[in-house]
Amino acid sequence: MKQSSDKVFIFDTTLRDGEQVPGAALTKNEKIEIAKQLEALGVDIIEAGFPISSPGDLQAVKEISKIIKKSIIAGLARAVRKDIDACAEAIKPAKRGRIHTFIGTSDIHVKYITNTTREDVLNRAIDAVTYACKFSDDVEFSAMDAARTDFDYLCKIVESVIKAGAKTVNIPDSVGYSTPEEFGNLIKRLLNTVPNINKAVVAVHCHNDLGMATANSLSAILNGARQVECTINGLGERAGNASLEEIVMTLKVRNDIYKVDTNIKTEEIYKTSRLVSRLTGMPVQPNKAIVGANAFAHASGIHQDAILKKETTFGIMTPKSIGIPGHEIVLTSRSGRHALKHRLTYLGYKVTDKELNDIYVKFLEIADKKKEVFDEDLISIMQGTGQKAKEIYQLDYFYVATGNKVLPTATVAIKKGEKIFKDAMTGDGPVDAIYKTINKILKVEPKLTDFQIKAITKGQEAQGEVTVRVAKGDKEVTGRGISTDILEASAKAYLDAISKLESIKKEN
Repeated sequence: MKQSSDKVFIFDTTLRDGEQVPGAALTKNEKIEIAKQLEALGVDIIEAGFPISSPGDLQAVKEISKIIKKSIIAGLARAVRKDIDACAEAIKPAKRGRIHTFIGTSDIHVKYITNTTREDVLNRAIDAVTYACKFSDDVEFSAMDAARTDFDYLCKIVESVIKAGAKTVNIPDSVGYSTPEEFGNLIKRLLNTVPNINKAVVAVHCHNDLGMATANSLSAILNGARQVECTINGLGERAGNASLEEIVMTLKVRNDIYKVDTNIKTEEIYKTSRLVSRLTGMPVQPNKAIVGANAFAHASGIHQDAILKKETTFGIMTPKSIGIPGHEIVLTSRSGRHALKHRLTYLGYKVTDKELNDIYVKFLEIADKKKEVFDEDLISIMQGTGQKAKEIYQLDYFYVATGNKVLPTATVAIKKGEKIFKDAMTGDGPVDAIYKTINKILKVEPKLTDFQIKAITKGQEAQGEVTVRVAKGDKEVTGRGISTDILEASAKAYLDAISKLESIKKEN
């Protein structure tokens, strides 16, 4: 992959750095689902995981490598041969595979992380790249904490790893310390100083500790960087990473300044954002740029009047440009399959006639409870359909007796395969009674670490979404449930989480 003066390569690390957020653990099937959507989005490089970290992660990277054909699949490895061996094994099935190796280069990392010397770190970097090149002709090297690394020493390392065979050199601001002017200048100086820099693509990976990850990445692009490492919704360790959607749309909307393009199909951005949020259990803040719920909302009367007259008065991009439906269609219980399919197609979903029949049943369940079914309802139906296919345990029925002077009692029936199991328990409240009953039926005692409720559609009869985090041992997963009945949503979310714990157990 050669560096181009007018093309920026998008390296997505949602499945690696993004998954390092506490509580955002993904199952193998969930990682595959996200990887497929990242490929549909047009991501150039998908960093699928850190293979040495666990057998499950290695297997997930390997499965993604078998499935994805267009995007390059990268695995992360420390500058250690056993890491590189694991990475090589994981990406071996990939049509286009990359080994991404790294080591800390700042004095504070050299002293306190590797506990060695600059010379030793240099030698380890060279050895790692040389060794990785035996398994792949696409090797990337990252100088971790490059933004705080002595400039002359950084130049020496970059020159040496390129000589050793690195096709991409990544200059990370690993702790979000730099500022846009400072970071852009660092990239410019490297390009003007390292003699063989033209033989590699210069990449950047910026963290958001001071809220400048996107700005720093864009400044680097202005100064010659041609690969940017980022995540969907800005997910990542601590305060997160540079946000893919913010970078891509800035390059598109302000092409007059940046004069570069990407391969991203921007109409897939919103769908990708929703998918990642749903599977990781990490909600997107309403005022988040590009993909937040309020990103295209206008409350001010002046703004509303102006935008109705001319969209560009207060709209610098259209909702359609990132895949958000521009308007709502009124669907009711009287709507037929044809109208439903037409609207699903508008929302970007392709369904067969058989799938449509199953979806229509779910649509009528909601339509019978609501006067109108909105686009958000349809999206949640489609998300729920994809989610349910992976469930090990499904809610068959439930009944709860509760009140301010009644001991809450829940009766729950759970379906596993063709078998149905049922029991009843009391609890401190209706949700507690449901969860205790589920625990009794399944003979499990996971720890509930978080419980959140939010409305995901409009109106008095809105659908509610419950998100729970459940831990067992060193594993913590997120479960989600959607229903117009919040108790039903709570039960579904808890069963979803327990299903994921079971899946992780099987995968490992």
